[in-house]
Amino acid sequence: MTAGFANRPENLRFCFYMVLVALAIRLVVVAFVYPYWLNPKRDHYEFGYEPGRVARSLALGQGISNPLHETTGPTALVMPVYPAILAVCFKLFGIYSKGAAIAILSLNSLFSALTCVPVFLIGLRSFDRPTAKIASWIWALFPNAIYFSANWMWATCLTTLFLTLLVLAVLYLQESNSKRAWLGFGLGCGIASLTEPNLMSVLPFLGAWACYRLQRRKQGWFASASLAALAFILVVSPWFLRNYEVFHRFIPFRDGLGLELYVGNNGYTAHWANSSIRPSNSPTELAEYAQSGELAYMAHKQQQAVTFIKAHKAWFLEMSLRRLLYLWAGFWSFRHTYLEQEPLDPPNIVLNLVLLGLVVAGLYRAFRENREEVAPYLLLFLFFPLVYCITHPEVYYMRPLDPFLILLAAFALAAHGRVRDTGLRAGKRSPLRAAV
Repeated sequence: MTAGFANRPENLRFCFYMVLVALAIRLVVVAFVYPYWLNPKRDHYEFGYEPGRVARSLALGQGISNPLHETTGPTALVMPVYPAILAVCFKLFGIYSKGAAIAILSLNSLFSALTCVPVFLIGLRSFDRPTAKIASWIWALFPNAIYFSANWMWATCLTTLFLTLLVLAVLYLQESNSKRAWLGFGLGCGIASLTEPNLMSVLPFLGAWACYRLQRRKQGWFASASLAALAFILVVSPWFLRNYEVFHRFIPFRDGLGLELYVGNNGYTAHWANSSIRPSNSPTELAEYAQSGELAYMAHKQQQAVTFIKAHKAWFLEMSLRRLLYLWAGFWSFRHTYLEQEPLDPPNIVLNLVLLGLVVAGLYRAFRENREEVAPYLLLFLFFPLVYCITHPEVYYMRPLDPFLILLAAFALAAHGRVRDTGLRAGKRSPLRAAV
């Protein structure tokens, strides 16, 4: 596995045109789907859901507050970065307006299209140029990448872009103890965690891997890594201090874990999440949330979930494994009542299984060539899904891992192409030609 960062004009041109192609495809989809988000049902709650509600509060000068259907006050349920972006769109184009819908979906499409660049560069860094080009093309045309950018108002695309950029940085940092580079990594981790805290389930391990690689090269790493940690703390501290000032309690990132545990662990198995007991969908739960306050409500939901889990340990283990299967393969149930709610599951399962087959082949080849270079991928695949296995999955939770699955799949395809070309040049007939 060789290749440095792209610094040749042809690589820059390739990335530029790839981003344009990916963005054009996504904007075409935006033109067809944006009216869906203008539905005034439930006071436009579907327009961004909780982040959209907080964005409305920000645009109205009410601060980070009111994530649900009522004026419930300050919140730590939603991280601040993405709602701030939505709030800017609301300020410029109007709250819940057509212009805001197009702007938000177009921004998400841009984030997704720009992800082509780190995908290409990671492919060059970890593998080779053919793998990088194939992976970029797959990402530009990948159905999940298109759908969740052009038709989804959540931080998924921004999170994916952040994660690919930070993994790319780690691949560089494993060979550099530059304090400036490590400072940038720490700042990036801070901003990314204020967008999606679950990124912190993998970023410290990736940073530790880079330190290990520097140690193996007998390069100093402690001072640079400490600077990165300090930069991270400086970025997230204002949010932590704000939460302590508002709620008089230390809240690491956000306070919704209790609710997510309760949604996934209450005895319900017909679907991967019992959304009917969310305060956004249940008048009873919303009334409890509004009356008791956010922190007390979350603590009560966590107590209910933990009590249920302790009383049903075998159920919890089985459900955790089912959730793991769903996250990777997309399968939950083939029951008619379930498929009525999730009609796209069968084609998604086929897509996931084909991709996973290629990923396994890519991992096998990569492990044989240079097992240490495979470590970042294994860390991502092992740690990122863990919290969703014990709480509950959603269809968009695993999307930040898609670029890395695609990179390994592209490596398998590129390697197969190289073997086939080598065989043909040696005068051997391919199996297809032999059969003909």
